Amino acid sequence: MNNQIKIEKKIHSFKKQIIVPGDKSLSIRWVLFSSLATGISKAENLLLSEDVIAAVNAIKKLGIRVNIKNKICKIYGRGIEGYKFKKNIIIDAKNSGTLGRLILGILIKTPYPIKLIGDQSLSKRDFKRVTDPLSKFGAKFELKNGNNLPLKILGIKKPSPILYEEKRGSAQCKSSVIFAAMKTKGRTIIKAKKSRNHTELLSQYLKLPVKVKKNKKFDLIEVNRVKKISPLNYKIPSDISSGSFFIVLTALIKNSELIIKNVNINPSRIGIITILKKMGVKIFFEKQRIYKGEKIANIRVIGPKQLKPINCPSNLNAGAIDEFLVIFLVAAKAKGISYFKDLSELNQKESPRLKWGSKILNLMGVKTKTTSDSIKIYGNPNLEVNKEIVIKDYLKDHRVFMTSVIASLAFGGKWTIHDKDSIKTSFPSFLKIINDIKK
Repeated sequence: MNNQIKIEKKIHSFKKQIIVPGDKSLSIRWVLFSSLATGISKAENLLLSEDVIAAVNAIKKLGIRVNIKNKICKIYGRGIEGYKFKKNIIIDAKNSGTLGRLILGILIKTPYPIKLIGDQSLSKRDFKRVTDPLSKFGAKFELKNGNNLPLKILGIKKPSPILYEEKRGSAQCKSSVIFAAMKTKGRTIIKAKKSRNHTELLSQYLKLPVKVKKNKKFDLIEVNRVKKISPLNYKIPSDISSGSFFIVLTALIKNSELIIKNVNINPSRIGIITILKKMGVKIFFEKQRIYKGEKIANIRVIGPKQLKPINCPSNLNAGAIDEFLVIFLVAAKAKGISYFKDLSELNQKESPRLKWGSKILNLMGVKTKTTSDSIKIYGNPNLEVNKEIVIKDYLKDHRVFMTSVIASLAFGGKWTIHDKDSIKTSFPSFLKIINDIKK
């Protein structure tokens, strides 16, 4: 009973200023880069969620010392070849696809088999998409059903550079190959569909031999052997994915205004901003600056009087892939029919999110038409929910939980939302910030 939340009251209009926790993608990458660095790296505002703690525990198992005290994390790196490989190591990636996939690239030279496991949700996700290219380096893999966790990796002493075409727009697959390529003698070439580029930006900030040529539809990435990584002291910017829930809440509540401070507005991550602006939401970037390769700004959001529907261009999908569940809520209140397509990647997430997005809207009384990779949402500007809604059995997907909370506060009704603990994977302070906004 304690692992559920009941919401029976809509939220009133508000004007607030908030800070959301550190970016999850950057937090995990900082942990991994720092574990390969020579010397002590220090981070402030590291997201201490289950996913990031899983990354910390993973590098500890590989012989790396970590100290977390007074919200400062120190990692004592032992160099690019500094991991202590032992027999029978098991790494638990918990719910984190980012950790699970990226660390396989880093383990490309393990002399002993290492077992990678995850939670129920992660164990259903596709790992063949990353083990296939990593096999080309010379590593060997055993996967459950040829596709899933648990898996075993046995590395190769002298991995060979490869040519790799990443066609899905998966930053995780691309980053895993970049990490593996750093340990080869020679040049790896990656032709990658546009996706998040945090790994490349951090590599370039650290002056590693990673070159990127940008074309309109893809990036050409060249990776050469890395001999040494310098320590990385980093104040992790705030996470736009976490901020997106509050951006949407503001958009759905008339006469509301919100400022979110120090947010990472990397162009590969702001698909939600572009989409919501097209739908009539007023969003402004203030105090923009570059910090260690990443764009940072305060985000100001003003709720519009009326929301417009959207025929969402597919080229915005990769930059908003984690935010579509809440974007669908905006479409539910728009005047007209919104259409989102080429979203099969949504069903490769922690839960089949396209199905869950449609299900939540249907429970609210919103008409949808879905296929395996698209959804039409028939918006209603006067939408109000006046019934009981129960959300459960969604594979503990943190984004399903948080989207349901936003829906309940924006549209009313009596909601019972199960698996409250799911937010620990990415955003433990989510409900605290919700309560701060409600005050």
